[in-house]
Amino acid sequence: MKILITGAKGFVGKNLSAALQNIKDNKDRTRPNIKIDELYLYDIDSSKELLETACEKADFVFNLAGANRPKDPADFKNVNFGFASELLETLIKYNNKCPVMLSSSVQATLEGRYDNDYGRSKKAGEELFFNYSKESDSKVLVYRFPNIFGKWCRPNYNSAVATFCHNTANDLPITVNDRATLLELVYIDDLVCEMLDALEGKEHISEDGKYCVVPTTHKVTLGEIVDLLEAFKAQPATLVMPEIPYDSFAKKLYSTYLSYLPKDKAAFPLKMNIDDRGSFTELLKTSKCGQFSVNISKPGITKGQHWHHSKWEFFIVVSGRGLIQQRRVDSDEVLNFYVSGDKIEAVHMLPGYTHNIINLSDRDDLVTVMWANECFDPDKPDTFFEVVE
Repeated sequence: MKILITGAKGFVGKNLSAALQNIKDNKDRTRPNIKIDELYLYDIDSSKELLETACEKADFVFNLAGANRPKDPADFKNVNFGFASELLETLIKYNNKCPVMLSSSVQATLEGRYDNDYGRSKKAGEELFFNYSKESDSKVLVYRFPNIFGKWCRPNYNSAVATFCHNTANDLPITVNDRATLLELVYIDDLVCEMLDALEGKEHISEDGKYCVVPTTHKVTLGEIVDLLEAFKAQPATLVMPEIPYDSFAKKLYSTYLSYLPKDKAAFPLKMNIDDRGSFTELLKTSKCGQFSVNISKPGITKGQHWHHSKWEFFIVVSGRGLIQQRRVDSDEVLNFYVSGDKIEAVHMLPGYTHNIINLSDRDDLVTVMWANECFDPDKPDTFFEVVE
């Protein structure tokens, strides 16, 4: 299959091109029905010869080329309608009736604030494609995308989410006039997934049967976006990871936010609590699923010697050789677990059992990753000293 992408250097074009290149290079094997022989990546600075070749040979066209904030309003029509005409005329020239996808916008509804030059140019482009489909008996797929967000979106241009993410990540101010303003958003990975579905002939259709749609969108307020970004920004200091459920807007926004982090924020220090025995460092806290820590014990050192009423933990030795001991506080029986980084396993620290961890080496540190089912609360520590034996 040979595929033409116009607007290949734009936000959507870059993401779609990267996804298709991964499939072409066999790095992405999740779409076995898509076999790509050639990708024609066309943009405003490309040669007309490339467009001619691509329109002659393409088996599928993604028309993502468009103008949304030109210096000259006339460019709305020149690009959103004019280039679309040139593209379709070139396909007709070579009698190429391959499927053609058009990236349109919800602004083409021309409803309310969408009744503007941009919306009218998008509407004209849609009608051009629908007429082309009737006259040439070719399949066209017209998508009216809402606001799109995700990595590689240009900030301070035409995306509030991109601007908010970029500015928050770079300690720049953001302006919100009305926190209650509701946005409908589509995440770039969901959009690209739909493009791949369309390539396989599995596009999703709107209820009226006229347009194609991305099945997953999110409706959120500006206030909700700002609050999430503030929590993301605070994470290196608080270590608290906000809730980011699978396929949630929060999860997708966090990925977007991270894509704008400057180098000096991509790494951040953790507080190491150091003493003669070694160190203990909190790594990550969650709002509902406890916290992760790493413990380093020097040779011959014993740590722990306490128990909990309700708290439980996993101890996972990743380097060194040690002994974990546990004893129910009303019993003399000691449970011994010999652990090693050479055979990584998780050991439950049982509620009501006093426990310790001993570094058996006389030379090497013992490194243990620990998970507790709740974050440490100094007002309710649920931790009581008692030697195992």
